[in-house]
Amino acid sequence: MNHSEEAAELTQLKDILRDRSVRFGTFTLASGETSDVYVDCKLTTCSPKAMPLIGRAFLRTMHGRGWIPEAVGGLTLGADPIAFAIARESLSTEQLIHAFIVRKEPKKHGMQRYIEGLEPTEGRRVVILDDVCSKGGSTAQAIEQAKAAGMRVLGALCLVDREMGAAEMLDRRFGCPLASIFKLSDLRTENNEREPSSHLIETA
Repeated sequence: MNHSEEAAELTQLKDILRDRSVRFGTFTLASGETSDVYVDCKLTTCSPKAMPLIGRAFLRTMHGRGWIPEAVGGLTLGADPIAFAIARESLSTEQLIHAFIVRKEPKKHGMQRYIEGLEPTEGRRVVILDDVCSKGGSTAQAIEQAKAAGMRVLGALCLVDREMGAAEMLDRRFGCPLASIFKLSDLRTENNEREPSSHLIETA
């Protein structure tokens, strides 16, 4: 795929995000802060048209960063469809990339572990994923569990960075760089439609 084709795919993915996932209005975040935009990435990441675009966009970004992971995953459930898309699209590359899931709580039975879908975990090179990064809490939780399982975290990568301090926090706390496919500012247009709303949104 040449550069123009890659750019066209990225534009197509951005259009899908704007159409399916981005809403403008007045929203109250769980942190108590207000925002004029709400991004529900799952409406895009679970879309069959978007899945291959997401997988290839994440693969290109990791390659550009020099990250060569053996596996990718993050806190369920925002990261799950992204991890599966990357794993599927890695079939067309020289190196297969596995997907894994990070539970919010360990299983109450069996192995009682946080990491699912990958074994062994010790020493594995991984990239931690998220759909939307705001404050970075869910990404930090996934990094903690990955490190506790012996994984070597190369970096973190999200679909949309809301630019609310996640990158700075992850760097300060873990020395972990955060990359993104889009910034929230990329998804704004000059003709944003703002409809009055009153929503409580969980921020990552």
